Parts: sequence; C-alpha cells; structure tokens
Amino acid sequence: MNIEETIRNTNEENESKIDWTNAWSKKYPVLATYQQKVNVSEYSSIIRQMLDSLANDYGYSELDSMLVLKDILYHEWKDKK
Repeated sequence: MNIEETIRNTNEENESKIDWTNAWSKKYPVLATYQQKVNVSEYSSIIRQMLDSLANDYGYSELDSMLVLKDILYHEWKDKK
C-alpha cells in the first residue's frame, strides 16, 4: 500500500461518503463508544475556540485550521510516547 498515492487519488467528494468514525473504530473500538461516555459538548466548545483562534490569528481557512490543530495534537501525543 502506498499512502502517498492514496492521498493524491482521494478527493473531497469521495471523502464525504466515508464514515471515518465507523471505519477507524474497527481498529480503535473506543471511537464507537466514547460518545456515550465523554462530555462531547464540553470538548467541542474548547476545540471550536481553538479552531476559530487559528483562523482569526493566522488567517487560516476552516480546513487549514483543522489540519494545523490536528497536526499539533498529533505531535503532542507523539512527543509524550
């Protein structure tokens, strides 16, 4: 499997048809159950503030703000391993 090729050949229309939570929950079961346990609205509010801040402070689009925040989160997680 060549991940770079897969990324190049994926478009927004195809992505919108995929239930990513369902797909990833097969590998990470917590994704199928956390909504019943976690106060999602509390975290959503904080995440929305961070996304809006990135967009306002750096002029990022909604998509770019999400990608930057996702990358920051990944690096924080990876650095703690």
